[in-house]
Amino acid sequence: MAEAPMWPDEIYRILRQWDVTQFSYVPDAGHAVLINRSLEDPEVHSVALTTEEEGVAMLAGAHLGGARGVAMMQSSGVGNCVNMFSFVKNGQFPMLLLVSMRGDFGEGNPWQMPMGQAIQPILEACGFLCVRIEQATEVASAVQAACTMVYQAGQAVAILLSQRLIGAKAF
Repeated sequence: MAEAPMWPDEIYRILRQWDVTQFSYVPDAGHAVLINRSLEDPEVHSVALTTEEEGVAMLAGAHLGGARGVAMMQSSGVGNCVNMFSFVKNGQFPMLLLVSMRGDFGEGNPWQMPMGQAIQPILEACGFLCVRIEQATEVASAVQAACTMVYQAGQAVAILLSQRLIGAKAF
């Protein structure tokens, strides 16, 4: 019997099923498997960003060019994007964010707490629907639902990968 895929592999498989070919990221341990998978895949375009808001522009451009994309960032990076999110809302761009959470379950770094606690209200105020994943068993259905909302209904959706799922960093 084949070993069950790890949850990041499941996310990558679903994104590729939805023909996502544009991956943007700021390096982050919470997204390491997804980043590496995208870098190894010759059928996708994976772009390292200098700052998270570049991912918003990249995904808007991908959409205008007929491609599908995803922006991967840590929760602290969402704060860098707030101004660019008005571009998403006003331009009615479908947008998928994968956000590795900090500042929630088991966080030991007090500097991560304020933004981690504010992420969902900030994203919702910017017009994003938020889907929070707490356990590996929720990954497939949550990512499928998010992709349907983004790539069929044209919505902006943020998948919040909780620290229960990715694991809290030890300090």
